[in-house]
Amino acid sequence: MISLLDSAISTHSLIWLFLAAFMLHDFEEIIRIEPWYRRHYERIIGKVPHRFRRDVQAFSRMTSSQFAVAVCLEFLVFIPVTYMAADQGTYLWFLGFNAVLLLHVFMHIGQALYLKMLVPGVVTAVGITFPYSIYLFYRLLSENLVELSDILISLPLGLALLPIVLLGHKLGERLIPSPAASGE
Repeated sequence: MISLLDSAISTHSLIWLFLAAFMLHDFEEIIRIEPWYRRHYERIIGKVPHRFRRDVQAFSRMTSSQFAVAVCLEFLVFIPVTYMAADQGTYLWFLGFNAVLLLHVFMHIGQALYLKMLVPGVVTAVGITFPYSIYLFYRLLSENLVELSDILISLPLGLALLPIVLLGHKLGERLIPSPAASGE
């Protein structure tokens, strides 16, 4: 199976497929986040430790459109980083972002296990992001394009996603006021 994939997908194409894998995962979150919170808020808020309740309450008020603004900002950052990896052979930022997204899979799994329910993003995290990330790292390592130390060194760069995501959520709130805030 692996050798079939290796021969069917060029490394160049595999790197560019990052954008598709990212968007497929985030489409699940965009589509499911708002109705999921409406349906399950009362059930989950009681399970959330007190120190995280304010964050969950704020996140539960986010609309799918607001969430999409954050995803769009991430995507805009990912395009030049992906180009640099695919066409310029500059991998550190690309590796860092992919390492963080691989770790993000385990956040979704942890949420689902903790809440004992499907959470937005867990299906594509397990079905798309995880296999893509593992295969991507395998290919880059096996083709000697990167070393394991490069992946580890890149992790702090990948953490730059956190302020990007937070900025995206703030932009979403500013650009698209929630119905409750705008009186709709």
